[in-house]
Amino acid sequence: MKASKHSPRALLCSVLLSIPLFGQAETVNWANWLTGQISKHPEVLAATEQAAARKEDAEASEQPLYNPELSVGADRTGSENNFEAGLSQTIDWSDQQGALQEKAKLIRLSAQAGLSEAVLTQTSESLFALVEWRATTLFEEIAESQQQRLDALLDQVEQRQQAGDLGRADAELLFLNLSRQLSEVAQAKAAVDRAETQVQERLPDWRPQDGGIPEYIWPALESQLGEADLLSHPSIAVARSEWQVLKSEAEVARRKATASPTVGLSGGRDGGENVVGLTFSIPLNVRNNYSAEIRAANRRALEAEARFQALYRKQQYDLAGARASWKRYDKQLRRWKELSQGRVQRSADLLEKQWQVGDLSTSEYLQALGQRAESLKTGIELEKLAQLGLIELLSQSGELITPFQ
Repeated sequence: MKASKHSPRALLCSVLLSIPLFGQAETVNWANWLTGQISKHPEVLAATEQAAARKEDAEASEQPLYNPELSVGADRTGSENNFEAGLSQTIDWSDQQGALQEKAKLIRLSAQAGLSEAVLTQTSESLFALVEWRATTLFEEIAESQQQRLDALLDQVEQRQQAGDLGRADAELLFLNLSRQLSEVAQAKAAVDRAETQVQERLPDWRPQDGGIPEYIWPALESQLGEADLLSHPSIAVARSEWQVLKSEAEVARRKATASPTVGLSGGRDGGENVVGLTFSIPLNVRNNYSAEIRAANRRALEAEARFQALYRKQQYDLAGARASWKRYDKQLRRWKELSQGRVQRSADLLEKQWQVGDLSTSEYLQALGQRAESLKTGIELEKLAQLGLIELLSQSGELITPFQ
């Protein structure tokens, strides 16, 4: 699909292209890949067609309101052949077409906002899925590493038990821990499988070897954070444009209630004589003045305005909540990194040495290994929550996709 100003690809992730000099080419390539994948999703394709249909509706609304009418008649009186031809035109006295042209502009804005909303939703869900997949793969690595360490430890315990260095209780304790770890590995692998299917559902050509969101993307995303103009948020823009469309429809209904006259010119022969006629007609809105239609259209416009105001208010609170949540997770992640600073990674070998020399009992060693694994999981979970929080914040602010200008 060729990118254009109004295509889904042109609507996607311009924040990813406003990047520091480092990793610029890589970021652009990844952003282009992501936009291409999202533009292929059926939801986005459906939204594209819906937007195209609405734009056709807008074009139809801009067409002249009344076509001229041609009338032809003939009769015979005695030996005379009589005929008449006429042309009539209804005049748009209240300028309904002007109101309809204004409505067409608003329909186009609404169509574009609806497409942007669909792209924003798909983008955020795709990034959520990639973050979740990466976290599950890291959990799986920790679980497998823990299992491998326990397998190796079991061999050492059996050797030391034969040498009389350890009792039978140590081996039984290790067996129980290893059994539990087998279940944990199975659950971790199942979680990876589920996460993979979620990503593949959203990004059609993605494969696990493609990986998750590259590390150099995150600084580019964080650099976009600021005070967002929520009126440009796709969801808000949709609600606002729909209100404006209904408001314009109320104006169309008001003008339509004004009677439009019809003027006609005719000519022919009657009784051997040439005749020329001029006609003028106008509907008499006596029995129905269409006031009910006007009131209904006004009510629908007021309803849409109230919904827009409610959504705008809700979006303000959602944005504030997302910002506070992301800051909280980001702060805790930074704190965890300060505390760990490689200690967790190095601790496994240190613990094994202490167990080998007898400074730690087998139960204490197993407990320490479990605590180490939990600490690693905590770091992964905090990183996942911080990344999900950032994506949610950019989604709530509407900055996750900004149309190219």
